[in-house]
Amino acid sequence: MSKRVYVETSVISYPRARQSRDLVQAARQEMTLEWWQRRSRSFELFISALVLQEAGQGDRRAAQDRLEAMEGLPLLDLTDEAVDLAEALLNEGPLPGKAVDDAVHLALATVHEMDFLLTWNCRHLANAELVGPAARLLRAKGYEPPVVCTPEELMGE
Repeated sequence: MSKRVYVETSVISYPRARQSRDLVQAARQEMTLEWWQRRSRSFELFISALVLQEAGQGDRRAAQDRLEAMEGLPLLDLTDEAVDLAEALLNEGPLPGKAVDDAVHLALATVHEMDFLLTWNCRHLANAELVGPAARLLRAKGYEPPVVCTPEELMGE
């Protein structure tokens, strides 16, 4: 059975953005494109209404391109359980109050038992200082958190 991956908005957006002049951003764009081409079919991919909402913002043409890239991907339901867990991540956990959407992404991936949460959000999600405390809180509440990683980390061998 394929591993299940919740694809956060940044992973949808990076390869569809205008090529960055920033070397780190440009490398991430290339890595993400390579992940989509080489690895995405190795997994069962999921998104949420929040991913659709975030991807639909901004430039109309770019938003349309992002939304088209997600066509056919199954949506995870925003359950009361996920909302409660997101609130716990903000109120009891390591995520700051301004990271509401990030807490929802992590809660959705956790409640729906995703194996991975794939993201380039290194401020609040793929952040070594926050991922441990968040995982401890999720486990204390009876959940097994997903592995939070970047496309580079999920590239395989």
